Amino acid sequence: MSYRLGVDVGGTFTDLLVIDDASGRTWRDKVPSTPHDPSEAVIAGTKAVCAKADIGPEALQLFLHGTTVATNAVLEQKIARVGLIVTDGYRHILQIARSLVPGGLAAWIVWPKPEPMAPLEATIEAKERIGADGTIVRGLDEAALRQSLRRLAEEKVEAVTVCLINSYVNDAHERRVAEIVGEEMPHVPVSVSADILPEMQEYERALTTVANSAVRPTVSRYVGNLESELRALGSEAKLSLLRSDGGLMSAEKSRTAPVNLLMSGPAGGVAGAVWVAKNSGHPNVLTLDMGGTSTDVALIEDHQPRLRRETSVGHLTVRASSLDVKTVGAGGGSIASVPELTKALRVGPQSAGAVPGPAAYGRGGEEPTVTDANVVLGYLPENLLGGSFRLDREASKRAVQKVADALGLSLMEAAAGIISIVNETMFGALRLVSVQQGYDPRDFALMAFGGAGPLHGNAMGMLMGSWPVIIPPSPGVLCAYGDATTRLRVDAQRSFNRLVTQTDDAEVKAVVDEIIAQVTAELEAEGVPAADQEHRIEIDVRYSGQAFEVPLSLPVGSTIADLIARFDAEHLRLFTFNLPVAQELVNIRVVALGKAANVSAEKIPQGDGDPAAAKLYDHKVWMDGREQDAVIYDRAKLRAGDQVRGPAIITEMDSTTLVHSGHVAAVDPYGNILINPEGR
Repeated sequence: MSYRLGVDVGGTFTDLLVIDDASGRTWRDKVPSTPHDPSEAVIAGTKAVCAKADIGPEALQLFLHGTTVATNAVLEQKIARVGLIVTDGYRHILQIARSLVPGGLAAWIVWPKPEPMAPLEATIEAKERIGADGTIVRGLDEAALRQSLRRLAEEKVEAVTVCLINSYVNDAHERRVAEIVGEEMPHVPVSVSADILPEMQEYERALTTVANSAVRPTVSRYVGNLESELRALGSEAKLSLLRSDGGLMSAEKSRTAPVNLLMSGPAGGVAGAVWVAKNSGHPNVLTLDMGGTSTDVALIEDHQPRLRRETSVGHLTVRASSLDVKTVGAGGGSIASVPELTKALRVGPQSAGAVPGPAAYGRGGEEPTVTDANVVLGYLPENLLGGSFRLDREASKRAVQKVADALGLSLMEAAAGIISIVNETMFGALRLVSVQQGYDPRDFALMAFGGAGPLHGNAMGMLMGSWPVIIPPSPGVLCAYGDATTRLRVDAQRSFNRLVTQTDDAEVKAVVDEIIAQVTAELEAEGVPAADQEHRIEIDVRYSGQAFEVPLSLPVGSTIADLIARFDAEHLRLFTFNLPVAQELVNIRVVALGKAANVSAEKIPQGDGDPAAAKLYDHKVWMDGREQDAVIYDRAKLRAGDQVRGPAIITEMDSTTLVHSGHVAAVDPYGNILINPEGR
């Protein structure tokens, strides 16, 4: 028998899921994260979940991992010192950048410009020049380069980036420069822009490749240590990491191209949500992944998550494909405060994290958090993780009382205020991925998951008008489920730069076929036969003269006419107008996907609609400004067709679902909880 393990590392908990590939049976577990060394929680959790499945680590064949190592390295500025090699005359490329200042009106007055990841003193110029058509205008001066590299070595750089002008059409000089760097600085990893982003626009190409170099040593160490610890456990499982775009990449590839991991963590939840959406029969879904530290939201249309051609982490925005996920500092551990100056309640983005955690955890935390507010209101029962984790309600009351005293409110009013503020924060994020993108949220269901998502899902459904609210089975480990069911993915791209009036289907097909051959070979090298691969085409299109492109995904075999019709429709939806000018094909990409996991959703036994058999005990909650009677149910005992009327709380090992008054939660054949307003 073969097993796969999905692991998702969050700021508060690390989620793990083992899947039996033959039967589809699953085992899950959660362990507290270890921020000082994430691999400690990964290994401890691996031992625990394997024990639950009654297997040894040696039975694992695939180890599929979503990680925030690269993300945290950028956010915490724990990056390598990068040396940059550019074409003669382009030394200030990162300093000049683009003339775009983030923020509102007059933001330039107060905006502190981030320091470039490759400092000017560690940037050298190569005497060479490639023309825009790929011809060699000036040969590479190797002697001068070697002399400059000796000076660069004195800067104690830990990684080197090579980004020469027009290398996307002819990479000969970049390859030779990389060879010379290897000779002069043999122990320093080298990233070549022709490998990372072979596209036009040299600033984006340089920044993306420099970012790759900056996180490369950190990611390489983490992956290497994790592989070593797995081997020490006796496991020979193949390690793959989740990419920002929702695909998987091998451990070896992640060491050389870690820029594709910058949004690895949030991608797991979206991948899991897609799988649940297909089983529940809801093609259009808004996702709400609320953990202990932050909340990630995304939009899924026709079972496909929206992709972006950019990945943003903090102040850094690189040209690497990622799922269109928005993140806000709103989680179960978000700290509530009342600043002395304003006397206005604030929630987050500061978080109590895993250590010390909310006051309810009993680990020394004293600050009021969202979790504490939920405990005070009665929304969160005192037993968590199947009874293995007990909450301290009195500690939560003491913490939230600080907010009540500062605002002159009762304890319950203060707790309800904390919940309202955090819900509004998440509401704003959901509007960014829906309304701001031209979508009506009322046309979408809302899927709430993560450890805290099901507690807030019903309230978010009311704010968004998105029904039903879907609570999948094991919502607290859905990210790990996404990691475990995702396919291997490789992609490659070319800059094309042709007006539709200057090209034809045959020319486009020739480029696509060439890229398909490349990605097919790469995926075959990962152990995926060509017969098991699926290919998708992505083309960036714009109107002639526009300064931005709209990325479009098309099936293999599409024509230029198909592409233009798709582009005009998307441009109209995004911007409400089209232009009477020719369209331009800017970049062509091909994505190769490996075989999907053989995991099918398990149906649960049919019930009679009465959830009485799942009732645990009666309870009191504070809701709608008053104390109300509620019932607590055990989700494991609910059956298909059962209907739970609010106010109610449905508990399970890894999460807790809150059903508001005036709403009904129905259980579908696959165990999903579907919450709707009464009478809908």
